[in-house]
Amino acid sequence: MSAYGLHRVLEPAGVLPQQAWRLDAEPVPAADEVIVAVERLNLDAASFRQLREQHGSGDAVRQAVLDIVGERGKMQNPVTGSGGMLLGTVLEVGPSSPLGLRAGDRIATLVSLTLTPLRINDGLQDWSGEDEQAPCRGTAVLFGRSIAAVLPDDLPDELALSVLDVCGAPALTDRVVRKHPGGSVLVLGGGGKSGSLSLAAARQAGASRLVALVPTEREAAQVRAAGLADEVVIADARNPVAVAEAVGKQVDVTVVCVDVPGCEHGAILATADGGTVIFFSMATSFSAAALGAEGLAADVEMLVGNGYVPGHAQFALDLVRTQAGVRSLFEQRQTA
Repeated sequence: MSAYGLHRVLEPAGVLPQQAWRLDAEPVPAADEVIVAVERLNLDAASFRQLREQHGSGDAVRQAVLDIVGERGKMQNPVTGSGGMLLGTVLEVGPSSPLGLRAGDRIATLVSLTLTPLRINDGLQDWSGEDEQAPCRGTAVLFGRSIAAVLPDDLPDELALSVLDVCGAPALTDRVVRKHPGGSVLVLGGGGKSGSLSLAAARQAGASRLVALVPTEREAAQVRAAGLADEVVIADARNPVAVAEAVGKQVDVTVVCVDVPGCEHGAILATADGGTVIFFSMATSFSAAALGAEGLAADVEMLVGNGYVPGHAQFALDLVRTQAGVRSLFEQRQTA
């Protein structure tokens, strides 16, 4: 048995579960595994957007997800390479599991569906295909090196799942902003889930100027009403010149939380020399980012937000508990 789940890889042999084409999702735990009864899938934003654009109707999106999971034993969008995470109840815990979970615990997984063995048993019959969160009856497997959070009692399940889906973003934003004391911060996609949490984290970490960039006046009004930014600007994050002009004076830290491709160069142009760009979007092209920085002679540090920072789940949940503006944006998004 492998704590990394190598024994669950069916093809090709010898790779980690995330790289694998197909996993064994049989719901029988190895000594260090945990079996989860799945209640809800949360597809990541980039994957859901791509599925909607390709397949159009909710029924077709639902069938596409079923086909992916049926073929691969996990939810990994073949175009974006991304997946999401899930909510469920612990069914069975192997005797050597180090995760500290017990049968009956209601949890959200903090590892990607791209490496989580998954079986769907209900055909997603209760999901319209119109929303990132899909009610689901099935099973999933957590490995010895997986991460999961027990769901809090004081927040609705749907809200907690939305927050935990992006909890790595605010925690890393906090860490980076504290390295630029009193610095300025730009969040591309400041009206979204990871974006609004990153704005709140940057404020808490002591940023002196907070700029939120959003694509529409509707989102701008919501961010202004939430009070999360000093400046809210409207621009297409895929247009580097428009981004630079909208932001004006370059910032010390730029956080990219936009779920569409092509936002790398705008983020780089908006960031001052010696600053940092954090890419949290699964739509990011890292070759475009590297070559773009070189071509623009931009002396910026670029970080990949990998979704894990110690204590990230509690950090994000506490932001929602204490920052009314963040919670209102999440609830507006769910209502919409």
